[in-house]
Amino acid sequence: MRGRRTADGAVDRWQRADWWGVVLDCPDALSLARFYSDLLGWPIWRPESADEHGAALDLGEGVGYLSFQRDPGYEAPVWPPEVGRPRMMMHLDFEVSDLDAAVDHALELGASLPEHQPQDGVRVLLDPVGHPFCLYS
Repeated sequence: MRGRRTADGAVDRWQRADWWGVVLDCPDALSLARFYSDLLGWPIWRPESADEHGAALDLGEGVGYLSFQRDPGYEAPVWPPEVGRPRMMMHLDFEVSDLDAAVDHALELGASLPEHQPQDGVRVLLDPVGHPFCLYS
């Protein structure tokens, strides 16, 4: 780990130089950041500078982040996949303690629950702009 060290020898999280993250394209970055912030309880990082063009969530520990960037030509992937249609390139997985309650919460925030569910103990949902994500227990 590179970065400035604290008095006890630890590298301060904000000074580390090994950050990594996932960036989701979308039509409005701040709107999608608010959805995931409400869903996961992670605050928007530097909310004063977040806007429809770019926003990120502060995951609280470590050096990972979830970020959102505006793509005016964004096309939602199709779930389940169909030949010749935009396909999911990746998806997010989140472990939850109460699957039914977590699904209800996601639906209240604007997610949708597709009919096709490929396995027990996991629910595939679509965020408000169509990215698939999974909740599992």
